[in-house]
Amino acid sequence: MSDALKVISYGFGSILGLIVLAIIVFLFIQDVTQKKHSILRNYPVIGHLRFFLEKQGEYFRQYFFSGDRDEMPFNRATRSWVYKNAKNEGGIVGFGSTNDVREPGSILFVNVAFPLLESERLPTPSLLIGEGFCEHPFHARSITNISGMSYGAISAPAVRALSLGAAEAGCWLNTGEGGLSPYHLEGGCDVVMQIGTARYGIRKQDGSFSPERAKELAKIVKAFEIKLSQGAKPGKGGLLPGVKVSDEIATIRGIPAHHDSISPNRHADISNVDELLDKIAYIRELTGRPVGVKAAIGGWRFINDLCDAVNRRGAEYAPDFLSIDGGEGGSGAAPQTLVDHMSLPIAEALPRVVDSLLQSGLKNRIRIVAAGKLVTGARAAWALCAGADFVNTARGFMFSLGCIQAMRCHTNTCPTGITTHNRRLQRGLVVEEKYLRVANYAKNMNSEIDMISYSCGLHHARQLRREHVRIVETAGKSVALNILYPYPEVSQS
Repeated sequence: MSDALKVISYGFGSILGLIVLAIIVFLFIQDVTQKKHSILRNYPVIGHLRFFLEKQGEYFRQYFFSGDRDEMPFNRATRSWVYKNAKNEGGIVGFGSTNDVREPGSILFVNVAFPLLESERLPTPSLLIGEGFCEHPFHARSITNISGMSYGAISAPAVRALSLGAAEAGCWLNTGEGGLSPYHLEGGCDVVMQIGTARYGIRKQDGSFSPERAKELAKIVKAFEIKLSQGAKPGKGGLLPGVKVSDEIATIRGIPAHHDSISPNRHADISNVDELLDKIAYIRELTGRPVGVKAAIGGWRFINDLCDAVNRRGAEYAPDFLSIDGGEGGSGAAPQTLVDHMSLPIAEALPRVVDSLLQSGLKNRIRIVAAGKLVTGARAAWALCAGADFVNTARGFMFSLGCIQAMRCHTNTCPTGITTHNRRLQRGLVVEEKYLRVANYAKNMNSEIDMISYSCGLHHARQLRREHVRIVETAGKSVALNILYPYPEVSQS
């Protein structure tokens, strides 16, 4: 019997060896005859090792070679902070900080000698958006909120977890430009409906704006946001590959299934500031809900023209809020050239936008929402110091869902199930577990913003001002934000 097994084993090994040899021969012939890759023509078969190592290099660097503060777009220390707070484990560390406070751009808050006692602290007040200018103002309770991520760009389980978590934490959930899905409504949270350039989910058959659909949505959502541009790709519309446009997503967006979903680079009926203000006033009157604008900032002309036009036409034409997106990129897939080089970062854009509103006397009329890698309590507190009323983050909440920064968002192969429609990969995202992490992250973000404000001697976070934070310019030298960006004279008009 043992001899028979030896013969079978020998025969199987021989067959396997011949298969391997055939594959090597096939690769050899293919490599030396192809014309695309010089390496493979000169080093057939073994040349594939170079491409394999190049692809795996980013993952090896992430886990074995990069320091805690080395990686982009988010380093290990930042991701770890989010993971801990999402798991409610607290952002406690020992033996000192790994943050290099000599690095230009680092932020340092100005603590006081005699901070407030716990009994003297006050809860951070909520704010009304659109009060006095629309029938149904939005009572926004949380400083930290979920930025726009379309169903389609992210998976159904991800949207469900975000909706349930937002309801638990009391923050709002922005739909992104892909329209309102049943999953956005599952948790019963406050929803902001984004109107993208393609008007997905709020359009007629021919793609034009649908007033009837807007009225229907107004019964469900708390506010509308007209998206002009986003930090990931200013000047370019969104793209959802046809492989991700399922029948369900096509129905929600009002487009054909299994075809690329391509948004125009701007609204066809909005080509200047006055047309934008007309659209804002029209949708607000039509729906009774607050209407805001989302834009990445490339310079000061847009915001200055906007403020001038509002003062010329009246406060009833003003957007109820402005979502300012930094040029640091975002959760959406985009051309690298635009991600790397287009639009101002939030650190420069936000103070300048606030300055324009102050100069025009519109700061109390228009709420400011800041976004752009503001995933930690410290970065969010800086935004409040600069003049923001709220902070939006997409990637912070993606980390809370379990994102590992694999950077495969656009490939439909996300290993954590967040940005894929592959059912097998979606199994890894257990909604009943992850929604609690979403809620924990939002609550702990708000809590750490409060903690910073108390250390600055303030009663609550909405009292943070530019003088409460300093920006490192060079090693050993920092400057107060109110010196770097002095408060402008406030218009009395």
